[in-house]
Amino acid sequence: MICLIAAIILGLGTLYQSFRENLKDTYYLSAAMRRSWNHTVNTEGKHTIDDGDLKNDYCWRHSSGAESLVSRFAEPAGYRRVFSPAGSFGHWLRNSPLKPGNPSVFLYDGTLKQYQYGHAAVVDIDVGDKDLQQCADAIIRLRAEYFYSRGSNDSILFRITNGDMIKYRKWINGYRPRVINDRVNWQKQTATDSSYSNFRKYLDFIFNYAGTFSLQQQMKPVDDINGMQIGDIFIQGGFPGHAVLIMDIAENLTTGEKIFLLGQSYMPAQDFHILKNLNDPVLSPWYRVSSDSILYTPEWTFTYRDLRRF
Repeated sequence: MICLIAAIILGLGTLYQSFRENLKDTYYLSAAMRRSWNHTVNTEGKHTIDDGDLKNDYCWRHSSGAESLVSRFAEPAGYRRVFSPAGSFGHWLRNSPLKPGNPSVFLYDGTLKQYQYGHAAVVDIDVGDKDLQQCADAIIRLRAEYFYSRGSNDSILFRITNGDMIKYRKWINGYRPRVINDRVNWQKQTATDSSYSNFRKYLDFIFNYAGTFSLQQQMKPVDDINGMQIGDIFIQGGFPGHAVLIMDIAENLTTGEKIFLLGQSYMPAQDFHILKNLNDPVLSPWYRVSSDSILYTPEWTFTYRDLRRF
């Protein structure tokens, strides 16, 4: 009987400790994001959070309830996520919906990507059925989707390779750009239309005429790697070039060291995915700032001089 009582007490203690740790993690997450959460406890005793008002922020989705990046990838011990205000681009990115588990990465035509060893998760966003949404394009897509979800249509504007800035507001008003001999001429063609389907047509135009070269020209260099922010981009403009997006950042509570998560699409157009850190499997998928100022990702190598910000 004594052994049974001891076992029950021990079990209750373990359950309480688990609940306490989960509750503590939720508290720190709430503090980091400066927002409150709806708390629930699932059948396994796991203290979970409900993202509530974020469910309608990802306009391409037809249903809600998928696991988010912030809930999938916990910070390592001793780190806490940096503050990112509710409603900000950083907050929106770190709450990006993920597909269940870690599925394969597919190309735009439904075939498997040949290299399947560099991703830790796949973001739950479509890639389209054309070879358009490649590396820079996927970042443009996410940036534009964020502003569209906020109704900030005047903030949606992207430079194309010839240097012209293509404004979504003008597209809404029925004007269409025609590119002839590297010159853009706008013509009034349709009625005013701010629908999501028309927004996607605008993006397809941008994907056709923009890329890493034009996106790099649109952005400003970040001189101090330790000043990185969620939404910054490591980018090497070229034909081809490559770009990866900082999806989340955490900070060491003692040393202030920052670690970060990266997302990318690639060539050909493919699912947008969260990258593994193949050089540090213990920390993966988080990356840390290295002493040699080089960022090694599974399919590209950047330097810290490649960091840019909108």
